[in-house]
Amino acid sequence: MSYLQSLLVLSGVLAVGMISPGPNFALVTSAAINISRRAGVITGMGLAAASATWTILVLGGLGLFIVHVGWLYTAIRLVGAVYLIWIGIKMVWQARAPIRAQKAVTPARPWATWRRAYLVSMTSPKSAAFYGSILAVMIPPNAPPWFYGAIIVIAAGLSGLWYCGIALLLSTAPAKRAFAKWKSALETIMGVLLIGIGGRLLLE
Repeated sequence: MSYLQSLLVLSGVLAVGMISPGPNFALVTSAAINISRRAGVITGMGLAAASATWTILVLGGLGLFIVHVGWLYTAIRLVGAVYLIWIGIKMVWQARAPIRAQKAVTPARPWATWRRAYLVSMTSPKSAAFYGSILAVMIPPNAPPWFYGAIIVIAAGLSGLWYCGIALLLSTAPAKRAFAKWKSALETIMGVLLIGIGGRLLLE
């Protein structure tokens, strides 16, 4: 298999991993609908930066190391689980608050929004398992430098396009009107989803 073919295969694997439901999707959805389009896009950029970081770690061999060193993987899993549960509880708690009031109390500073998205992805065991095992074994050994650079760009680009695209789509007026109607139920569902994911990680 040529390096270009390998890049196509890796791109497909990355795309499938990104579009699968998980905490990243819930986070960007909540930011775009409940806060603002800008917050959703910044969240997507934070997730894209995390994708690039994970890819760099994999290329450096650290991703595989994290997955196979029991105590380190467990530490990341526990930190990620607690963080997801905290975000989920916050979503459920604010689910019944009016949209205008909730905007006033929700941190919307660009750096805080970006950092939260980045930390959620970097402490996600799903990300550690995906990048540290599946992606790590698919990268051909002794590839030229341009190949490694291309993987980083592709990982960040696909993540940014997907999550920022979701943010732009869900921050449109029709989406916001639908959200205003179903806000309490949707936020409760997303919050419970995050709590459930975090709880499952704690019990693994």
